[in-house]
Amino acid sequence: MVEPILEKIFAAKRRAVEEAKKATPLADLMARARAMAPPRDFKGALMTGDLAVIAEVKKASPSQGPMAEQMDVAQQVRQYEEGGAAAISVLTEESFFGGHLEDLSKVKEAVSLPVLRKDFIFDPYQIWESRAAGADAVLLIASMLDMIALRQLIRLARQLRMTPLVEIHRLAELGKAMDAGADVVGVNARDLHTFVVDLGVPLSLAPVIPPGIIKIAESGIKTRADVDRLRRAGYHGILVGETLVRAERPAARLRELIA
Repeated sequence: MVEPILEKIFAAKRRAVEEAKKATPLADLMARARAMAPPRDFKGALMTGDLAVIAEVKKASPSQGPMAEQMDVAQQVRQYEEGGAAAISVLTEESFFGGHLEDLSKVKEAVSLPVLRKDFIFDPYQIWESRAAGADAVLLIASMLDMIALRQLIRLARQLRMTPLVEIHRLAELGKAMDAGADVVGVNARDLHTFVVDLGVPLSLAPVIPPGIIKIAESGIKTRADVDRLRRAGYHGILVGETLVRAERPAARLRELIA
C-alpha cells in the first residue's frame, strides 16, 4: 500500500505530466529530442575502477524540507565537477522537491559531465521529455512501476541512447529489475514509503547483485566512513545529495568524502 505522502507525490506528478502533454505535444518533444546532441556516456562515467560519485542538485525534500531553494544550480555543479564528481543528478520534481526540468538544462550547459534526471518517471512521454531537456540518463523506480512499464521505459531510454538507472530498495525489487533487463542498479538506503534511511540496506543487498551489473548506493551518505563501507561492499558508485547541498564548499566536501 502506498503511504499518503508518496501517493500525494504520485498524484501531483500525474497531474504535472498531463499538463505538460497539453502544453507540449509528444510529436514536438520527439522532434526536439532527436535534434539534441548525442547523450554523454553516463554508464561509462561510473566505470572508473574506483568509487564514482554522482553529485546531486536537490533543493528540498518532503522529509528535510527546504535545503537550498535559491541555489544557483550552474555554480553548484561546477563545484561538483571541480571536486571530482563523475556525473550529476538533477532532481526535477517540482511540488515536493523544488526542482524543475529547466535546472537540468542549466546543469548540462554548465559542466561536461553526464547528467541524470531523477524524478518519478512512469510515462514514455517523460523519457522523451528528459532527452529533449538534455538528460543522458533517467532514474526509474522499480517499486512504482509494473514489469511491463519498467521494461518499456528501459527499452525506450536505450533507444534514445540514454542510460536507465533502475532504483530498488528491497531484494524482491532486485529480481524485478533483473527480469526487466536493468544493467545499472541503484540501491536506495531511503525507504520511499517511510523516508527512513538505513545504510544497512545497500550493504546487505550488494552481495546478491549479479556480477556485471553496475551498482550504485543512494542516500544517507554523510561521512568518509560511510563511503569506505560502500566501497568495500563492491559498489561502483554512490549518489550523494544532501551532504553536498548543505556544504559551504561543495568541492572541498566532495574531495573529503572520496580522497
